[in-house]
Amino acid sequence: MTLLRPGALAPVLLCLLASVSARAQSAPVELPDIVVTADRQPEPIARSGSAISVVTRDEIQRFNPTSFVDALRSVPGLDITETGGPGATTSVRLRGANTGQTLVLIDGIRVNDSVPASGDFDFANLLPSAIDRIEVLRGPQSALYGSDAIGGVINIITKSGGGEPRFEARTEAGSYGTLNTSATAFGSAGPWSYAFSGGGQKSAGFSRYGFRIGQLERRFGGFEPDGFSRWGGYGRLGYDAGEGVKLEFGILSSKTTSELDAASSTLPRLTQATGPTRIFPDTPGEAERRFTQVFARGTAEQGPLTHSLTVFANQTDRYFRETSYRTNVLRQNTTTTNTDFFSDRLGAEYQGTLKLDAFGSLIFGGKFETERGRTFSQTLSPVPRPRFGTFDGEQNTRALFALYSLPVGERIILTVGGRHDEVGQRDFDTWRATGAYLIPETGTKLRASGGTGAKAPTLFQLFSPQNGNPALSPETSIGWDAGVDQTVLDGLAKVSATVFGNRFQDLIEFDSVTQRYFNTSRAKSSGVEIEASLTLVPDWVRISGAYTNLNAKDERTDRTLQRRPDHVGRISVALTPLDGWLVEPRVTIVSRRFSGSNETQRLPRYARLDLYSEYKIDETWRVFGRIENLTDTRYQEVLNYGTTGRAAYAGLGATW
Repeated sequence: MTLLRPGALAPVLLCLLASVSARAQSAPVELPDIVVTADRQPEPIARSGSAISVVTRDEIQRFNPTSFVDALRSVPGLDITETGGPGATTSVRLRGANTGQTLVLIDGIRVNDSVPASGDFDFANLLPSAIDRIEVLRGPQSALYGSDAIGGVINIITKSGGGEPRFEARTEAGSYGTLNTSATAFGSAGPWSYAFSGGGQKSAGFSRYGFRIGQLERRFGGFEPDGFSRWGGYGRLGYDAGEGVKLEFGILSSKTTSELDAASSTLPRLTQATGPTRIFPDTPGEAERRFTQVFARGTAEQGPLTHSLTVFANQTDRYFRETSYRTNVLRQNTTTTNTDFFSDRLGAEYQGTLKLDAFGSLIFGGKFETERGRTFSQTLSPVPRPRFGTFDGEQNTRALFALYSLPVGERIILTVGGRHDEVGQRDFDTWRATGAYLIPETGTKLRASGGTGAKAPTLFQLFSPQNGNPALSPETSIGWDAGVDQTVLDGLAKVSATVFGNRFQDLIEFDSVTQRYFNTSRAKSSGVEIEASLTLVPDWVRISGAYTNLNAKDERTDRTLQRRPDHVGRISVALTPLDGWLVEPRVTIVSRRFSGSNETQRLPRYARLDLYSEYKIDETWRVFGRIENLTDTRYQEVLNYGTTGRAAYAGLGATW
């Protein structure tokens, strides 16, 4: 199905602005959205020189409460791939960077997995009900946050307490035997504030390999479904001791169990003596992922200077049981293995914030962090063998950073910052600068930013006995962006447009000949990002959309990098035909892309239509429903991995 050519989406969004700009009036200043990621301190998003987007808790619940990454698809510059639906490995890329070159934070704490070669964070680990909002900061940000922040930063912020006690509960059920239930309580009592949440999800799912892919279903017949379950909870407790002293404690934990397929379409060619070649792509397998994070944070205000100290620890454990067959499914030709991965992080970070009144503010601080990674393997069949360690590595990170923000009059805001990191035996320096120019008479903000990024080699790349290379250097990048944010019609119409460019150097790749990692690759990316919204009829019709044009190339071959579509866009129309009733159709459009490297395994473009509806019965109760892939479009995000067909879900929520 093709509703709209992907490349046509940018003119649509630009025309949305043009159609109303002729009627623009001087707009009063709105109460600003506050972000904390752009400059490591709370600030109005309207005064930031960075390209930053915010995904709210309500948006997460409307898009897909079982997989919050669906809400991230509305963020320009961000691309997501799932290897077979909810519960499967989920990868995120920002502005054409690799998956491990996006730094992921939870409540400001780094959570990227240090064991895998990519060093990325698997978004399938998190329970959506814990999330209050997500801030996506695009462009190189290592000067603020250190290693991994080459493409940008995704800061997942959990809900905090405060105000009168409130309770939320919701449950949803639907296609593929899906059930999702969660409950949240938050509020305050005297100097204490609290927020607690817990929930669970489960689904019979569909086959991760081959589902709704005609040529594979014709070749192999039907595939068995691969289900998943996810359980977890979190808690945040705050204490206001008075006189500017505050304490906060937090814990988050989740467990995801999912079935998986080997998804292997090739086997060694057999001789005439062993019989014809057999292929078993839909093999039984299981994965269990556990993630836990705890932190304690204290802040103290002393006049213009605020001190903040955070102590944290997080752990990512992954267990895989995989089965493969040689010539048939008899026990003697069946190999079953267990592979376990453990990633541990422990650290502390200090930040000082000095307010200088008309001379701006100075942020400075330091961080110490230690990471350890271990892997184990065990053969269960055909001949059981004892479990043994395959890898054990550890390294420390020490960093110092500073950021100076300077307002020049009422219209100009400038920032400049730098950071020095020592990661193991390697060190690197990074910088970042931003500028914003405000024109309140026309509701305009001009902005620009530039900086450098770096990513230290992962523990596996350095210390793996079979594949590691202790001589590896950090991956590096330099990037820039420039944009305009425009508000017209008393805030009824908004548009944000950004152009950007990045150069990536010393990229680490695996050499199949030596079986080692080396700094051999270079890449570049550039493009355009557009966000727009228009309240066509107040309290009745609102249109919003996002579009990304991306040109990401391997500089050695000048070929498009894998899984980077040229065009990605989303348009939604929120209708409120009656008071309390919301109907919102959404169209997602993705252009052609290559699932394999060197422009191989080409995937066609697609358009997917989703529908969400909600009715608020009273101040306490509401009912909601959604239909995913309403037109039953067949598409693939990763070659040969299935995606949902038409699926319907409905639920009930309460707030009191």
